[in-house]
Amino acid sequence: MTHGVDLRVRFGAVELANPVLTASGTGGMEAAIVNTLSPGQKVLAVTNGYFSERFAAIAQAFGAQVVRLDFPWGQAASPQAVKKALEEDPAISTVILVHNETSTGLTNPLEELAKVVKAQDRLLIVDAISSLGSLDLPVDAWGVDVVITGSQKGWMAPPGLAMVAVSPRAWEAHRQARMPRFYWDFSQAKKFLEKSQTPWTPPLPVLFGLADALEMMAQEGLPKILARHRRVGDTVRQGVKGLGLELFPDAKYASNTVTCIQAPPGVEVKGLLKYLREEEVIVLAGGQGKLEGKTFRIGHLGWVTEEDGKAVIAGLGRALARAGFAPSRR
Repeated sequence: MTHGVDLRVRFGAVELANPVLTASGTGGMEAAIVNTLSPGQKVLAVTNGYFSERFAAIAQAFGAQVVRLDFPWGQAASPQAVKKALEEDPAISTVILVHNETSTGLTNPLEELAKVVKAQDRLLIVDAISSLGSLDLPVDAWGVDVVITGSQKGWMAPPGLAMVAVSPRAWEAHRQARMPRFYWDFSQAKKFLEKSQTPWTPPLPVLFGLADALEMMAQEGLPKILARHRRVGDTVRQGVKGLGLELFPDAKYASNTVTCIQAPPGVEVKGLLKYLREEEVIVLAGGQGKLEGKTFRIGHLGWVTEEDGKAVIAGLGRALARAGFAPSRR
């Protein structure tokens, strides 16, 4: 039972019965893989961060033949390189990539990447967990076949829901897919969603939180939401530079939902984050994977304002001064 919460979610211009899963974002990623692919099927995994590496690992774990197209962490994926990889290997059926790589604070040029994939007539699966609802992603217009997002990011609800948009072409791939699935079966999710239900026990508190969040988002309107995230992203980035710190990713592709910062010389990241949490009541994230101890991150998505960004920068400045960091004057 859903107790009056309408589970039908609209993605793009076409309203479909898309799966709503009781899961983290990673569960949504796994669901996208097992519902569209078969063991041995060749997949191009575009990787340039911790979560795109995870996406490739999930596909490999279920028996896909993964062809990796690796870019340095902090560097955007190149549409030209993707085009070349697809032209050189016609056996590749599917491309998987991350839109907004939170581990590096980078937003890949998805519109251009999607054009290349569609021109090569391949299926495109996108992790948009930290972008959809905060960054521009017109799913239908860009021709993305499967898009995964999570309740705890731009949708401003607690974690526990993964929402997946599935194109007609992806539904056809689903009918042919032979990877093992049960809990993640899109057919079951769609069947029950048409009755505003879920096949398995749903996280009701998260659903009620999401319903309220969607009302807030509808009142603000998507254009204003996107513009607010651009303003907050600019505020944080300018504040970071004003403190004498350096961004980790290519600034041209810096994300408007999370800012990844290079740890300044002589400053121990764990100690810095501990002081911010305990003394400033500001919770920031450390680096992930090979960036642990080398970067830290400021999340700014969902219900955030420029004032929030300025407050974090002010607290960070005090913490850096306490750690003995003095920015160089140029």
